[in-house]
Amino acid sequence: MGNYEEQINYELQFWEMELMKKPSLLGNLATKVQAKINSYIPTKVHKAITTTIKQMVKAVLFGSTHTTSATPDVDMSLLHREALVKAKIDNYSKTGAAEGGITGAGGFLMSMADFPILIGIKIKMLFEIASLYGFDVKDYRERLYILHIFQLAFSSKVGTQNIFKQMQNWDEKLIVLPESAEQFDWQTFQQEYRDYIDLAKMAQLLPVVGAAVGAVANYKLIQKLGKTAMMAYRLRILNQLSIEDR
Repeated sequence: MGNYEEQINYELQFWEMELMKKPSLLGNLATKVQAKINSYIPTKVHKAITTTIKQMVKAVLFGSTHTTSATPDVDMSLLHREALVKAKIDNYSKTGAAEGGITGAGGFLMSMADFPILIGIKIKMLFEIASLYGFDVKDYRERLYILHIFQLAFSSKVGTQNIFKQMQNWDEKLIVLPESAEQFDWQTFQQEYRDYIDLAKMAQLLPVVGAAVGAVANYKLIQKLGKTAMMAYRLRILNQLSIEDR
């Protein structure tokens, strides 16, 4: 490994340690507060969000075409790739913040509209990031990894740790994954996914505070997703480099 690879390897190890820590008292309190906020949201809203997530999962797994403007040179260094990735995350965060501020100020119906828009922004960003790291998003198994990244970023502490374990040694698991998206049990996946995804955004649906929450929440959520994606792809790339060095 070069100097840059060694540096990000240390960052990855620290991130993994933080990820695998037991839930803190503050974290447990935040979960309870979020559950309280969640209880104020009407049932029909929960159903609408579940439908949106289901459609998103199907689109990502079963979509026949996936466009991305990220086409890095195959010989590009990891340092250069990550510079482009960070720029993408910054651009998407600003886009999401602007969109969230507008819809958050527009009341309940516009805040509802924000949810699928935000998911679309995030998925587009993840496709761009995957391509910049050199992974082919036309392969449905790479899109499955993208969904795991999405879930890793927004699950509960226990859920995050379980997902992370599934993502370790991913390239070794590729050979046992079904070759066709039609063989994947996406229904079970979306049911598990729905329990935790983007709960912080639910506060945007509440009166008065929605406008304030919109821009800030979108920015922070996209930043978090972007960092999680970087760490997830570093995990695979550094593992590949480690195998090559043996």
